[in-house]
Amino acid sequence: MTINNQQKIIILTAPSGAGKTSITRYLLAKYPDKLAFSISAATRPARGAERNGADYYFMSVEEFTNKIQHEEFVEWEMVYEGKYYGTLKAELQRIWSEGKTPVLDIDVKGAIHVQQQFPETTLSIFIEPPSVDELRRRLTGRGTESEESLNARVNKAAYEISFKTYFNKVIVNSDLENACAEAEEIVQAFLKSQNG
Repeated sequence: MTINNQQKIIILTAPSGAGKTSITRYLLAKYPDKLAFSISAATRPARGAERNGADYYFMSVEEFTNKIQHEEFVEWEMVYEGKYYGTLKAELQRIWSEGKTPVLDIDVKGAIHVQQQFPETTLSIFIEPPSVDELRRRLTGRGTESEESLNARVNKAAYEISFKTYFNKVIVNSDLENACAEAEEIVQAFLKSQNG
């Protein structure tokens, strides 16, 4: 399958808890006729009210690794042992065929991979927490983390922040409303530009 290099891609990436999902939702709600959420594939089971084909494409490890062998992913990663996540080429194609720009809400490594493949037509935005301490407070506030997983996420976040210079734009999310407005301005300018 060939991917047309004129097709634009918007990537939002960030350490866990920095607010990228909230900003992604804001942009999708603001531009429903121009943007569409790129649904990732995952090998983990659905959580809560998550639906297959809406939140993720849930698949078995066997199905996922088969797609890797057939080069069906733009990017993929084994995030934890036996837990794979990835962006399917067919998903980008589906969104482009609707005349929209895919918005990828993916992790830092995946974002770098996509950007390397489409350097001319990708807008990558790194959402940075105001500080690692503030990130720890936000994650603690969710009440979903054990002390061990909290420390692992905070350490991973500090490592991921070191890659922020790889991305086109960095937004420091100290205030969600301002961060959303800043993201909107950047995306608007990107969508208006002729070529990436």
